[in-house]
Amino acid sequence: MTDNIPLQPVRRHKRHDSKHRNGCCPVSGCCGMGDLRPRTVWLGHPEKRDQRYPRNVINNQKYNFFTFLPGVLYNQFKYFFNLYFLLLACSQFVDELRLGALYTYWVPLLVVLFITIGREAVEEIRCSIRDKEVNSHIYSKLLPRGTVKVKSSGIQVGDLIMVEKNQRVPADMIFLRTTERNGSCFLRTDQLDGETDWKLRLPVACTQRLPTAADLLQIRSYVYAEEPNIDIHTFNGTFTREDGDPPVNESLSIENTLWASTVIASGSIVGVVIYTGKELRGVMNTSNPKNKMGLFDLEVNCLTKILFGALVVVSLVMVALQHFAGRWYLQIFRFLLLFSNIVPISLRVNLDLGKMVFSWMINRDSKIPGTVVRASTIPEELGRISYLLTDKTGTLTQNEMVFRRLHLGTVAYGMDSMDEVQSHVFSAYTQPPHDPPLSRAPAATKVRKTISSRVHEAVKAIALVHNVTPVYEANGVTDQAEAEQHYEDTCRVYQAASPDEVSLVQWTESVGLTLVGRDQSSMQLRTPSGQILNFTILQIFPFTYESKRMGIIVRDESTGEITFYMKGADAVMAGIVQYNDWLEEECGNMAREGLRVLVVSKKSLTEEQYQDFEARYVQAKLSVHDRSLKVATVIESLEMEMELLCLTGVEDQLQTDVRPTLEILRNAGIKVWMLTGDKMETATCTAKNAHLVTRNQDIHIFRAVTTRGEAHLELNSFRRKHDCALVISGDSLEVCLKYYEYEFMELACQSPAVVCCRCAPTQKAQIVRLLQERTGKLTCAVGDGGNDVSMIQEADCGVGVEGKEGKQASLAADFSVTQFKHLGRLLMVHGRNSYKRSAALSQFVIHRSLCISTMQAVFSSVFYFASVPLYQGFLIVGYSTIYTMFPVFSLVLDKDVKSEVAMLYPELYKDLLKGRPLSFKTFLIWVLISIYQGSIIMYGAMLLFESEFVHIVAISFTSLILTELLMVALTVQTWHWLMMVAELLSLSCYVASLVFLHDYIDVYFIATVSFLWKVTVITLVSCLPLYILKYLRRRFSPPSYSKLTS
Repeated sequence: MTDNIPLQPVRRHKRHDSKHRNGCCPVSGCCGMGDLRPRTVWLGHPEKRDQRYPRNVINNQKYNFFTFLPGVLYNQFKYFFNLYFLLLACSQFVDELRLGALYTYWVPLLVVLFITIGREAVEEIRCSIRDKEVNSHIYSKLLPRGTVKVKSSGIQVGDLIMVEKNQRVPADMIFLRTTERNGSCFLRTDQLDGETDWKLRLPVACTQRLPTAADLLQIRSYVYAEEPNIDIHTFNGTFTREDGDPPVNESLSIENTLWASTVIASGSIVGVVIYTGKELRGVMNTSNPKNKMGLFDLEVNCLTKILFGALVVVSLVMVALQHFAGRWYLQIFRFLLLFSNIVPISLRVNLDLGKMVFSWMINRDSKIPGTVVRASTIPEELGRISYLLTDKTGTLTQNEMVFRRLHLGTVAYGMDSMDEVQSHVFSAYTQPPHDPPLSRAPAATKVRKTISSRVHEAVKAIALVHNVTPVYEANGVTDQAEAEQHYEDTCRVYQAASPDEVSLVQWTESVGLTLVGRDQSSMQLRTPSGQILNFTILQIFPFTYESKRMGIIVRDESTGEITFYMKGADAVMAGIVQYNDWLEEECGNMAREGLRVLVVSKKSLTEEQYQDFEARYVQAKLSVHDRSLKVATVIESLEMEMELLCLTGVEDQLQTDVRPTLEILRNAGIKVWMLTGDKMETATCTAKNAHLVTRNQDIHIFRAVTTRGEAHLELNSFRRKHDCALVISGDSLEVCLKYYEYEFMELACQSPAVVCCRCAPTQKAQIVRLLQERTGKLTCAVGDGGNDVSMIQEADCGVGVEGKEGKQASLAADFSVTQFKHLGRLLMVHGRNSYKRSAALSQFVIHRSLCISTMQAVFSSVFYFASVPLYQGFLIVGYSTIYTMFPVFSLVLDKDVKSEVAMLYPELYKDLLKGRPLSFKTFLIWVLISIYQGSIIMYGAMLLFESEFVHIVAISFTSLILTELLMVALTVQTWHWLMMVAELLSLSCYVASLVFLHDYIDVYFIATVSFLWKVTVITLVSCLPLYILKYLRRRFSPPSYSKLTS
């Protein structure tokens, strides 16, 4: 049997934002948003502003108080379906076109509008409450009279704001002061740029030197800041103090900034606000919320246009058969109204109510607790996602590093053998070197001693080569000064630019060698016996993305030995360490396990060697031309023939059940792309660890390209590889999309998995948009941070993960989950059910309307093409409401397989990607069924009636109601008790209402045996063949899910 042709209406490439880009409303002036200009900001004096600035509010609402009603009505009537019914209802005010009571047209339309407006109002109120919660966070503001509490929404440009440790920065600020003794602070930026590394920020030197924070208000100073822009990695400005002698001028760079949505990781700070509201760097990197209309709704809209075309054709044929006699143009309009049921108004009501039921089911599912539906208009879109784009940090991973492996070449230590490492370290510091070995086997002792010393050297190196600083905090029992003096373990926390570094230092502490103190020039380690080892830091060479390594030169104060320690990525360290035969192989093994591998080495230096190096190093740093190259050359002169000590393997712990969830998605035919702001090595490790890239798949790392020619060569290189995952950086991606957009997207879409690293927030949204335009497939974006909001809002379905770092993504998403693993059930069970149920419901509502329209057409053609309605008044309204509404709507409870089966066999989801449940083929089948049943009922009623016309109405209408109820029973795959109640309730309502319908139906006639047998025969002829066909189809061509349910 040929595959169904899925309905694919043309996707709209241009997406209309529901809000003006530069403000909360079309009138940008109300938000204080004119042209973006540089500004002069006086410290603590917001009243001295030279222009108007926007309010510091977060606004995720689509409408405001004034635009709500016009906006909702516009969004309803801009689609053909609803506009058609509005014109239809309005036509009833014209006497020559009126066919019956006004309420038969206006009541259904008003019900639709009331439901839609109510649903939108509820969502807007919820959104408003969430925004209010975020805007109500309290901060301290410095004033001449002291500090006052101020809400986040009340902060203005020029305010001096205090932010405590672990508190979110409320606006873009210049860093003025910190309580940290070293005069700097660490910043967590993963909610802004997706990077897990902490960033070091420096205050303005002039303000940091002031005795107290209150003195900031006593000096006459201002900040000159560049105009707001979207670049989160650069900043240009100046700080000027006018009352100094002489006046102080300092240049400001990115190191002096604190962008909104970042979190202070150390100390408390004071900053001056320079940008607020819509001018925040983070906000400018996000797109505005927009009304998402699902592909399913577009397909239903397409079907209604086809039905409208059929309506026009039928009306023209009726008039043509009258030979266009008399005022034929009025007759066309009357026939258009008479057959208006061909396009069912109840379709929109049923689908909207269905969406609300599906959303309620998702919210109430106990197996995915905490899941919230924020956009109840698109649950069925979850049923045929082809591309899932996910963030890494906080979404796939927990951003918690755990030390997993220490490898010395001949021996490796895993988590289960760390006690051996601990005993080696303990023996190194407790056993005197001259003690005789306590063993009978001298050879074995020698080996053990060698391993013991090697383990000790490795642990010592790991404890020294880093940029971690231990910080002591009061814990209620011990105050800070006492904790620092005695190196209290319970009060110590580690601060570093990277969680990898912290995990290594925490591991050395666990095996006995503890970092207890550090400043700019020295470091203190504590041995298992409690002895303090002092080291002087002579030089430190920080990690950079270009060098991929870091080094440190230290002098042991007890022995005077000078040692150069270095650690880095295996790719660069392989050429630096002495020749060995195990490094490459073991690095590969550990990387395949998803561990981040670092190679640790050392080199002992004599005093003369170090003095020679220092002289050359200082000379290189003083040179004006090619300074960085000369400095690198001097450092490289040391980086030769270093002794390889060990490999370390650190794992970024994945969220719970990430691997099985990704496997479920892959088996369901969904391609997963990982878009992250993190480093390439980290992203590749996580992709392997999460099994996003399977063990038997190759990885093509797209090398850095800057020109068109380089991009062309690299794309050709990738084209030659098959079934190969792609890893590409944001910079290379930009070059490829600039010159070879079509070719790149074609190759990337063929790849089983794609990892894009160093991605800016706007790039993430661009990739989503390109996937939609190039493939026409549905996309789902998943993220947990502020840097994911653009991607989430651009995708067809946006899912926000409620992370530890706030709810920004969760609030802006269509669906909010608490864990990544819940995505499997959200798509496989709820998405699949919502789509299949919506497809069945929409086609059944169309069938219900076509049946009665076919009967009207047969009736009119028999009675000389008269434009007279077959059923009038309450019969026509009651047919699509109380008589058939409940059974038809109960299809939203139907399911073909149990949820456990849907999770166990994700291949069932793959069937939906072709759009088979709602296609031109299924639509045509339902049209033919409707024509057959409508014709049988009408011709049967006219054939069997005896004398009065009112008997035709009674026989045909009763048969029609029974046929609809039996058809619902035929369609249902799994009975729910509410379905049975709905069937019985509808039948009871019809029987009970016959007493009141004496104007349309002969009550005495329906009590006769003649009426009963005629209705029974007509109903059997209309339904029995379909039941037989269903049985034969189940017997000889069963659907894929039937084997799983039997």
